[in-house]
Amino acid sequence: MKRNLFLAALLCLAVGAAAQENPRIARLGAYEQAGRLTVGQPRTTLAVDITQEREQIVCGPYARYAQKYLGVRAPLTDKSSYALVGARIALADDARLMAPAELPAAEQRVESFRSEGDRFARLAPDRTSATMLPLEEAAREAAATIFSLRRHRLELITGEAGENVFGAGLEAALERIDRLEQSYLELFLGRQVVSVQTRRYIVVPQEGKQQYVVCRFSPQDGLLPEDDLSGDLVSLRLEPEGDAAAVTPAGPKQTNRETFRVAASTVCTLMAGNRELARTILPVFELGRTVEVAVPRRR
Repeated sequence: MKRNLFLAALLCLAVGAAAQENPRIARLGAYEQAGRLTVGQPRTTLAVDITQEREQIVCGPYARYAQKYLGVRAPLTDKSSYALVGARIALADDARLMAPAELPAAEQRVESFRSEGDRFARLAPDRTSATMLPLEEAAREAAATIFSLRRHRLELITGEAGENVFGAGLEAALERIDRLEQSYLELFLGRQVVSVQTRRYIVVPQEGKQQYVVCRFSPQDGLLPEDDLSGDLVSLRLEPEGDAAAVTPAGPKQTNRETFRVAASTVCTLMAGNRELARTILPVFELGRTVEVAVPRRR
């Protein structure tokens, strides 16, 4: 009873323009405003933003010889994997609680010093001759160059070589050696390309429905359409708090009564399998209640 009285008082304060601006209270049905007939149909639209990260391993052309000449194991095949790294739930139809109009731009970073993409240059960094070498011989020469660069770096650092190289010149020389070594190492160890992308899904709640399939996700293929059964479900659950879903009796019909829809404070939880990606509380009209309140008569 106290709750109903509180709602009535709240709605009385929200009559008119204020009610139209409130994301939790809205007029329902036909009413007159500014001399024009308006039909109110409160609706909630949810924007679900999901961010996935793709890790791509690109195999180096000399990968099979990494163990033999460098003493380390390297990936022998290209492969990709996906992971969900973030999510956000927000209203898509209210300016104050609204999701961002634009999604973050896709990002890509390559885990190496000189790389610019997911492919290797056709020419090795030390290619100075048109003579074609067998792959293993080319790998052996590249490994020898790596060890030579490391020796030169050590000689520069200890002062055994380049006694006239110091200050900014020494720093530039060491940086150049590091860049060359990284280029050669990539030929054996490959490179890692990480891409980050955010996608938006729109969910329109329905009265009485609390579970929604947003999309699907696969570690091998990333975010998928909801009808692609190769991925696991990514679902949105809506749970209204308290008795917000109840319907308040309208009471006697009077000309000075107006109908409002009160949105339910709803716990919105986004799940990927058994993992919770995001949780927030938002007003949802479809799970709310319809009330009638007495308003002052216009004179």
